[in-house]
Formats: sequence, structure tokens, C-alpha cells
Amino acid sequence: MTLNYEEEGEVKLPVDCEGLAKEVIEAALDYAECPYEAEVNLILTDNDAIQEINRDYRQIDRPTDVLSFPMLSYEKAGDFSFLEEESEDDFNPDTGEVMLGDIIISVDKVLEQAQSYGHSPKREFAFLIVHSMLHLFGYDHIDPKDAAIMEPKQKQILEEMHIVRD
Repeated sequence: MTLNYEEEGEVKLPVDCEGLAKEVIEAALDYAECPYEAEVNLILTDNDAIQEINRDYRQIDRPTDVLSFPMLSYEKAGDFSFLEEESEDDFNPDTGEVMLGDIIISVDKVLEQAQSYGHSPKREFAFLIVHSMLHLFGYDHIDPKDAAIMEPKQKQILEEMHIVRD
């Protein structure tokens, strides 16, 4: 697994973000039984930058905690079998890894939400990565039926990693 990791902004989280991100991404890939080695891009930024991206790509002019930009179009969420017939464009030509997509996280929101929800920044950061990984696997939560599928998966991945609410 390749993690392309970048930190922007002045505020830092009190955890080894890159190391934790790798662990969480690997756990999500294992949980989803992804049959390929994968590549994920992760950017940590601040509220101002994520608000700009949110406005430009989603026409929502406010900061958000996390944005996910999947590179794959799934017929069925979590089903990677379509990749067998896909073009080489879904795979990095240098590594052969499937390119899942981009995750952008606001460090400001991680800290705000951890305090608001009464748990650690580590738990909030891990949760946002798991949440985004499920989006990169084709899951969504806008419709209540879809949320009922996605949300238990988030919880299970974190529980298997022993990252629970403090």
C-alpha cells in the first residue's frame, strides 16, 4: 500500500498522523477484502483551505471535516470485481497499485470535533479516515438505507483496531 501523505497549515495533531493513517487505511483495505495493493492520497489542511475546496467542488461554502474524492466508479459498493475488466487507467503504471482516490482532512475540525464529542484527536482522526476509505470503496450515507450499511462498517473497523470512544 502506498500512502501519499501531505501536511499543510500550522496546526498539528498530537499523534503520529502518517503512521496512524497507514494503519487505518490498511485495516480498511483488509476489512473490505480489497484484492489489490492500493494507493491513497491524504492531505491534512486547515478550515480555510478545506472550505475553499468544498466551495469549488461541492458548491458548499463552509469548512467541513473531511472530503473524499474516489477515483473508481463502483457498480456495487465494496465490490472490486469490476476492476478485472477495467482499463489500466485505474492502476498506477509505476507500482501496479489500484488508485483509490484522495482524502482531505481539516486538522482544525479534528480537534474541534474530538473536544465536542468527548474523545481523543486520535480517535476522531482515525474515524475520518475510515469514513473516507468507505467512500473510496463506493459507500455513501446520504440515503438512510445507505447510512445503515456504511455506519456499522465504520464502527467495526475501528473496534477491530481497538480505537473506540474514550
